[in-house]
Amino acid sequence: MDRPRRHRLPRPTRLLALVVTLLVGCGVVLAAGTAAASGEDETTLAAADRADGSGDARGKGDGRGGDGRDNGRDGRDNNGRDPRDNNRDNDRRNNDNNRDNNNRNNKDDQNKDDQNNDDEEFPGRDKAAPPSDDDFIDINDVPPDNDLQRNGGNGRQRNGGDDRQGNGGDDRQRNVNDVRSDNDRSRNDGDASKGSFVARCGVPDGHRNSDNFMVTPGKRNGAQHVHNYVGNLSTDANSDDDSLHAAGTSCDRDNKSTFFWPVLRDISKKGDDADEDGGGLDGNFGKILQERTVDLRFLGNAKSKVEAMPDDLTIIMGDAKAKTNGSKNANAQWTCSGFENRITDKYPLCPAGSRLVRILEFPSCWDGENLDSADHRSHVAFPDDDGSCKDGFKTIPRLRETITYDRPNGRNFALDTFPDQQHDPSTDHSDFMNIVPDALGKQVADCINSGRNC
Repeated sequence: MDRPRRHRLPRPTRLLALVVTLLVGCGVVLAAGTAAASGEDETTLAAADRADGSGDARGKGDGRGGDGRDNGRDGRDNNGRDPRDNNRDNDRRNNDNNRDNNNRNNKDDQNKDDQNNDDEEFPGRDKAAPPSDDDFIDINDVPPDNDLQRNGGNGRQRNGGDDRQGNGGDDRQRNVNDVRSDNDRSRNDGDASKGSFVARCGVPDGHRNSDNFMVTPGKRNGAQHVHNYVGNLSTDANSDDDSLHAAGTSCDRDNKSTFFWPVLRDISKKGDDADEDGGGLDGNFGKILQERTVDLRFLGNAKSKVEAMPDDLTIIMGDAKAKTNGSKNANAQWTCSGFENRITDKYPLCPAGSRLVRILEFPSCWDGENLDSADHRSHVAFPDDDGSCKDGFKTIPRLRETITYDRPNGRNFALDTFPDQQHDPSTDHSDFMNIVPDALGKQVADCINSGRNC
């Protein structure tokens, strides 16, 4: 059986039909691709327009021409930044601002806490004030006291008398001291101690701080006012017997005693410690005045011989808080050179050519046992008016510190004080600790008892 034959077109015809078929197929595919691309563009443009509200308006308003569709098409702003980046930047800025605000608030809180801590540690700062006009007096308005024997030579003459002046360092001051020594001798009886001994320690030379190791040991700025020192070179808040004995000294004869007192300031000038504890932070403003002369003189007693001071004996004179405590322990004595028989507890206004003088007189009766006491006073006492020490107390050399200054102008000077004492001149005071070799202590007593001036 014959197999059926497949009908075939002539070869040229078949080739032409194949070409036509291929061309038609390509055209259909191309048309379909173009339609799909066009539809995608329209969808994208519509979404962009919905996202930015008006792509055409933004494009025309940026000064760069165009219809705005290029900017809207990829969601970026005029600067080419993705809005999501802007949102992230805003979030970062908000976080930074919140962090800064928190830091400022924390810092403010810390400052308040620090202030509260300072107020607790250093009380009275809110009561600081300059001296009043009533704290000053013209030296010519101070009544003279010519009764040199009125108090029997005990040196404790708060309201008058002139048995206090040491040598101030110039000829006139030395002559005044010589006259006083003669007066002491003239009233002394046979058992009296007539001599004197001068500790040569110079003037303060930069050793100063606002500490007081006797009253507030270990506490920085325990005094809340600045002290000037002579003698022992190491005295500060952390001083103790061992450290003081091991230190150097500004005194001669290996005298390591420490002598200190509040500084005096020229309040018309700016000081170097206006922002420091003990200075401006505690209400003590002004330039610290340099002492012109310092006389540290140990004197005798009008009634009896003196015994050598024991080593490490501490004595405080005056009351640094007399404004609030009252006058019981106050012993401030101020005068002017040339007016030594006019003594006041106010700041004296001295005439031209006259120096301002501070006189700091220490107790000279000791209980014979204690080197210090809880109140820093009970172990020592002033003699009675006739020079006698009370029962059970021994007579020791009487320390008198006489300090002079070039006359400040007008009322432009004041003593450093605790803030709430407001520079009251009656708060003047001084601290002393005896640290001398035994041989020197004996020499001081022998010199005074023998009537010599050493």
